[in-house]
Amino acid sequence: MLNVTGKWALITGASRGIGYLTALFMAEKGCNLILHGRKPENCKKVYDEVTAKGVEAKIVACELSDLDAVKAMLAEVDSFGVDVDIVLNNAGLQIAYRNEYFETPVSDYTESFKINTIAPAIICYHFMPKMIAKGFGRILNTTSGIRLEPQQAGYSASKAALDKITIDLGHTVQGTDVMINLTDPGWCRTDLGGPNAPNAPESAIPGIVVGVFVEDKKSGRCLAAPHFTGMTLEDAVKKAETEFESPY
Repeated sequence: MLNVTGKWALITGASRGIGYLTALFMAEKGCNLILHGRKPENCKKVYDEVTAKGVEAKIVACELSDLDAVKAMLAEVDSFGVDVDIVLNNAGLQIAYRNEYFETPVSDYTESFKINTIAPAIICYHFMPKMIAKGFGRILNTTSGIRLEPQQAGYSASKAALDKITIDLGHTVQGTDVMINLTDPGWCRTDLGGPNAPNAPESAIPGIVVGVFVEDKKSGRCLAAPHFTGMTLEDAVKKAETEFESPY
């Protein structure tokens, strides 16, 4: 199982929900963190909590629908002078639920794709070459299990596109110690999932991060968190490495 002590991870959407819990978990494992939120002040609470655990942390702010701002954020991360070993593309937008889905506006697609597909892709394209050059890296892109619901077409289509990008990129690094996989927290009671979701956010731990800790050099998998609910990290890693195969 990978030891992340002293490594640096970028977590998007770290100020609340699954991203917040992910940040706390990674800090407990000794991982230094770059915490992303829409505004710097949104990350103050999580910053205070992770640094209290003895790790280093930095805050970056960016509206992910502004793709120029995404590029500026990445330049700011570069200016920190640290190697980003791990990327957790957690942030996402579920724009609407359309009962009248034949009237779905184009903006549902354009806004969803900017935040859920294009921004994570830009982040992958920025860090993957650096990871390949040094021979190590982990990227986890957060997907969704939503299927057969045209009421959420913009959201589900943008996540399906992210799945495709992740699988295709994974093929280029398969068999190396640069690994890019998918994760899915399941339907949790967060701001995105809503109050009627069946699962507590905590149920996504440790599965939401298990793809960071595996060392089997396999990419392109969906290591969905509900498969690992209630397990120790050690057992979750064993399960991921023995039961989940790459799609290649």
